Amino acid sequence: MSRKLRVGMVGGGGPANFFGGPHRRGILIDNSAELTAGALRSRPEEAIASAKELFFARGYGDWQSMIAEEAKRDDGIDYVTIVTPNDAHFGPALAAAEAGMGVLCEKPLVMNLDEAKRLYQAVKAKGVPFVVAYTYTAFPMVMMARAMVADGKVGEVRKVEAWYPQGWLAGSRETTADAAGQKQASWRVDPSKSGASGCGGDIGTHAYEFVRFVAGLTATRLRARLKTFVPGRALDDDFTVLAELDNGGIATITASQVTIGAQNDNGFRIVGTEGTLEWSITDHNTLKYYRGGEPVSLYRLGGMYTYFPSSITPYIRVPEGHPEGFHEALANLHRCLEWQIRSKTLGESVPDAMPLPGIEDGVAGMAFIEAAVQSGRQDGEWVEVPKVG
Repeated sequence: MSRKLRVGMVGGGGPANFFGGPHRRGILIDNSAELTAGALRSRPEEAIASAKELFFARGYGDWQSMIAEEAKRDDGIDYVTIVTPNDAHFGPALAAAEAGMGVLCEKPLVMNLDEAKRLYQAVKAKGVPFVVAYTYTAFPMVMMARAMVADGKVGEVRKVEAWYPQGWLAGSRETTADAAGQKQASWRVDPSKSGASGCGGDIGTHAYEFVRFVAGLTATRLRARLKTFVPGRALDDDFTVLAELDNGGIATITASQVTIGAQNDNGFRIVGTEGTLEWSITDHNTLKYYRGGEPVSLYRLGGMYTYFPSSITPYIRVPEGHPEGFHEALANLHRCLEWQIRSKTLGESVPDAMPLPGIEDGVAGMAFIEAAVQSGRQDGEWVEVPKVG
């Protein structure tokens, strides 16, 4: 490596922001990038103070000035990490791409499909690296499942079951929780901040990305039931979709934020003509492989990594038997973007590693959400999912 990459961050500085801290730790894990510039809060004076408190080299009052000023510098930032509420993704992502900077953006990509298409066009026109933070795709055993499906281990995929239940919004937390919890809940159930879907846009999009990333398939049409169980809530807190896939298979995609007792229990099951793969965050270092008439095989994060494809091993940092988790997955997203920048911009040699979700996946996620919202409003009628790319 010729130098550390210089990273800018938009959002992530307030006491109620959950993802700022984990992303900062993810950026720093590999000691190959540094926190250079931050526009971390909505009030300019607080944004600058927060950047100083969190040891960013430079603080800015807003993302507009950060991107404009950093673009002029010889030592300006290489990429921008966006960890704001959904309504503040599009502006900084578009500006950064047009300035030739790489982007790592939290999901969902933006507020609607029109914004997603505009951003896609800008990213492609500039040729900038772009990663969308579908964090669970960056767990090693999820990558392993993708490789096994591509290698034909399950045969032709017939069905994908993907799920993501939570229970933290089973009550009116947006009005009754402590200040930090209330702020987290309030923007996620606010259409002006979150978009047209609450639960679906927040976590249903994670479940759908399992369909795309692991199975390599895309929904062509769907029918959906979006429910709001908590009285007075403006957006859905439960999300159920039946989808037809582009290979003729089907998928069930379910998400809930009112499942009491569930704590981010997301996972998937890939059912094929020759076998089934199953993974859950509750045992995320294990991948189950069922092949007809044979004992179940358990793939573990270990075994001297001899059965892991070379496209995955660059993402693994610890000796066998040691657990990797959420922060390492975030670090893998940043590592994927970093390798693209080092290769394309700095001309450095990088590992031939598995690509993680990019701008196309973000746009596809928005197309899926918009189709689900439309179907939900039409009492679960079949709706075509817009083609993207």
